[in-house]
Amino acid sequence: MPEITTGASALILTAILGYLLGSIPFGVVITRAMGLGDLRRIGSGNIGATNVLRTGNRGAALATLLLDGGKGAAAVVIARAVAGGDAAQLAGLAAFLGHLFPVWLGGKGGKGVATFLGILLALSFPVGLAACATWAAAALVTRISSLSALVSAATAFLWAALLGHGEMVILIVLLATFVFWRHLPNIERLKAGTEPRIGAKK
Repeated sequence: MPEITTGASALILTAILGYLLGSIPFGVVITRAMGLGDLRRIGSGNIGATNVLRTGNRGAALATLLLDGGKGAAAVVIARAVAGGDAAQLAGLAAFLGHLFPVWLGGKGGKGVATFLGILLALSFPVGLAACATWAAAALVTRISSLSALVSAATAFLWAALLGHGEMVILIVLLATFVFWRHLPNIERLKAGTEPRIGAKK
């Protein structure tokens, strides 16, 4: 973790902003706006890009992916600009928790993978890029989104350490723990060999 130099008031404000940004359920908003129905009643019911893809609309899925990642990145960038690196990490964590437990959906949010990657890209572009490349490589080999996410989350702290960003390791481990927790049902399906592949309608 970086040294805490920002005042408590600024940290609290950037955390609140981060949480509110993270709480925006872009998958739900986009699918409704495009007439694709209530995303929470489609496929797995998850509000992320993988489930949006099950509607058959790739544009909607891509938009959800970019916006879910973008809200995490935006929280980090704004907090860093107005406060500093310590506030940036806190705002990133708050945005991630906002996606998992959004106030607008009664705390029933997504799994946080795109937001996780957006936070990493904003904190350190090389680390984020390495994590995204890990996801893409795993997806290319396995065609399973959840497994790709787990591999990326599990190795991200290694990329941070190798690329000289040890101050990010604790945050990354914490976020990755949440990612694994939210993927427990997927892990059970992976063990059973029943986890759907990317693009498959559930």
